[in-house]
Amino acid sequence: LAVRRSLSAARSAANLTAKGPIVAVCQLTIDIDPKLTPEANRANNLESAKAAIEAAHAETGADIVVLPECFNCPYDVTQFRPYSEEIPGSVAELVARSHPSANMLSSVSKKLGIYLVGGSIPELRDDRVYNTATVWDPEGELVAQHSKVHLFDIDIPGKQSFKESDSLTAGGSITTFDTPWCKVGLAICYDIRFPQLATLMRQEGCKMLIYPGAFNTTTGPAHWELLVRARAVDNQCVVIAASPARNPKTTYQAWGHSTIVDPWGEVVATCDHKPTQISAAIDLDRVDEVRRNVPISEQTRPDVYQDVSYA
Repeated sequence: LAVRRSLSAARSAANLTAKGPIVAVCQLTIDIDPKLTPEANRANNLESAKAAIEAAHAETGADIVVLPECFNCPYDVTQFRPYSEEIPGSVAELVARSHPSANMLSSVSKKLGIYLVGGSIPELRDDRVYNTATVWDPEGELVAQHSKVHLFDIDIPGKQSFKESDSLTAGGSITTFDTPWCKVGLAICYDIRFPQLATLMRQEGCKMLIYPGAFNTTTGPAHWELLVRARAVDNQCVVIAASPARNPKTTYQAWGHSTIVDPWGEVVATCDHKPTQISAAIDLDRVDEVRRNVPISEQTRPDVYQDVSYA
């Protein structure tokens, strides 16, 4: 363990002098055995996620590792509450038995010396359930927490119908966190369809935006890459989108295709729908270059469109 921590620290020190961090995305298969309890299925998925994080770090030397939305449970409105758990306010309040997901994320981030974006889990808070992502720093401390602001309520006749609001409560805040490389914005899946949220994260100084998500096989092929690239171009940011792998045994079919896009809208890493990991060495100098060459932040017209919302 001491050797692994030392190697990780050396990599991180080297990467601090680079143009940006190495980011890895784990595209996981979420397995649900109907014969097992939610607690047992969650434990199995946490073990799978832990193994994937460690493998991605070992293979890439990643400084930041990102997991997908609902990485420990089925994406199913009837299952969010049975799989829900509390998220402690700090590591000092963490109890392994009561906070199994937070416990795994905290311990792995500390062991590897990385920033770990814990996709999202169903969070139980004041008897309500939220779709919540957490961020853990290299010391295993909780540094950010985002509850999905825009709930996924859609009805595409004959193709896809889903209503998160049947069981989830929406969050109500913008989430950013600091790293040694830059400020990072965090949102979840359906949040990516709302450019106003991404623009506010850019206004807070973010150069990277991270979206754990789980688009499906109806919306995914039409909009997933399009939206990731759009948010990158709109805000001249690096955008990282993390999806689960597709599992043919589940009712909800994830699109997969986890993707990393640069601030010019170019796809720098992607994959298909199978379990895998993708990674990229992020060039933050490129963010500065694009913003300098196309200075949209200096050309906005708040006198014309100060408040932009849909009618």
